[in-house]
Amino acid sequence: MTATLIVPIVAASLMPGFVRSPWFGEQVREEKTESGVRMLFNAPAEINPDRPTLLIIYTTPNGNTIEQTMGCAMIPDLDWHFDIQHIAAQTRVLRQIEKRNVILVCMEAEGRSWPTWRQHHPDDIIRKLVEEVAGRMPGSSVSIALTGHSGGGSMIFGFINACEAIPDQVERIVLLDANYAYSDEQHHGDKLLQWLAKPDHHLVVMAYDDRRIELDRKLVVGPTGGTFRATHRMISRFEKELPLNHTSFDDFDHYSAPSADFWIHRNPENKILHTVLVGEMNGFLRAFTGEDPGGPRAYTKFIQPAGVFQDSIPPHPKHAEGGTAIMERVADLPRDKREEVLLSEFKAGNLPEFLRGFKTIRVKATDSKGRKHTAVYQVTPDYLAVGSDEDFVRTPLAPMTAQPIADAFGCSLPTRKMVNDIYEQAEVKLEPKPLTEKREAVETFTQHNEIIEGQRAWKPLGALVAGIKKDVVITNMLLEKPDHVAIYGWHKLDGIPIQPLTTVHINWYVDYSHGIRLVKRSMLVDGNPRDIRDILADPDLCILLSDEGPIPKPHY
Repeated sequence: MTATLIVPIVAASLMPGFVRSPWFGEQVREEKTESGVRMLFNAPAEINPDRPTLLIIYTTPNGNTIEQTMGCAMIPDLDWHFDIQHIAAQTRVLRQIEKRNVILVCMEAEGRSWPTWRQHHPDDIIRKLVEEVAGRMPGSSVSIALTGHSGGGSMIFGFINACEAIPDQVERIVLLDANYAYSDEQHHGDKLLQWLAKPDHHLVVMAYDDRRIELDRKLVVGPTGGTFRATHRMISRFEKELPLNHTSFDDFDHYSAPSADFWIHRNPENKILHTVLVGEMNGFLRAFTGEDPGGPRAYTKFIQPAGVFQDSIPPHPKHAEGGTAIMERVADLPRDKREEVLLSEFKAGNLPEFLRGFKTIRVKATDSKGRKHTAVYQVTPDYLAVGSDEDFVRTPLAPMTAQPIADAFGCSLPTRKMVNDIYEQAEVKLEPKPLTEKREAVETFTQHNEIIEGQRAWKPLGALVAGIKKDVVITNMLLEKPDHVAIYGWHKLDGIPIQPLTTVHINWYVDYSHGIRLVKRSMLVDGNPRDIRDILADPDLCILLSDEGPIPKPHY
């Protein structure tokens, strides 16, 4: 699918503690409570303080993260959960319709399970959290909508349990195949009916016939379980006091009153429609607009790009010097001044276009508990070079210069294991060509670059190349020698590196053989976006990127 980015010019100030999102100009904020509830606030680009505000609290389903719940465009290797709910995109459509400020707060329980979280925390925490969040919202007035999918409905019933009566400020409750926890014994029906008797309150329940659903030839729900039965228990209780009109629409049975809608998909093909109700059938959006549920997706153009593999390399300056001229200009400068000039050139974006076409590396590993993991990360196809595609020079740099460049571009330097994996997956493997004289001279840097280009010859720029330089790497050996540089690699054609991992040189030392390969910090681990630094520090997952255990300080 193609995502349409809407990034308005925003002059309005941000809400306190919020930052501007790169997608649709929205303002966002992330928090985590002492009780382990993670919250992502998503507000429109501009807030009108003179308008009423609709606060939508959406609770994540079991096993899903906030990011998966909010959704994004799919890319290869991304976990499928990012493409099933799209609550952010559906909220963006709602903002086009609503006259109020619409602020979405997505809540994820610690352990990714609201039912499990509630076993260890009193329900009153939920009530206080909802009140506290609502109390911070801007606008002339604030109304609350409580919504959730699957196990997220447990949080909503926890809120109902914690209230003697559902507050008038709650104007809408939406249970998207999420009413497993409904209980007449806990007086949920009594409280909901009392709440619905007041003006401007509305309940929406969506479910499907899940009684015969099988997984691995076994019924998914027991003889009294599932949302189909829970919904009919609700309907039976409601009809004692609230007349419901029964109609049919496509494959749905619709039980309705002015203040309530129960949508039950008859599921004639006996499919698992658990998430289909939410995303493919626009269930979240329809629950607010009052339209009949159903597909196709009504929010496609509002799906944001995948927040993975992002980098911040600025565009190439229009009138930038070529690589040859820059190297001639810095040739006679003291080392520190030379590095200062090169740092400035790189931060300004003066590097060839072919280096911006990052290449994908895929690795697998099994952790100490026997669990299998996969990782996908992206690297520059070649070593850092200054100039343009037509005139560039690969540029050896000291680590104290390479690190701020990597930071500015949203990147990291590689580990020894990553260098090995890059070599193994390289499209072009060239034979090392060592030089012995004037190793630290700029003219030797240029000479070595010309040798590499002679070897590369007809092979295309932008192909993943290896075997031409040693890598400046990150390693735990730097903990013992923090003022040194770590280098490794320069693999021969038989795959054996010339340079074992070493920290023998001081960190200002640089010679013609050193290369700077950048790795995007954003990566995928088991299909989910992660930061390379977090993975390197993780005792279980570090094996994907490191052959020396966790690396707690993965930078210079």
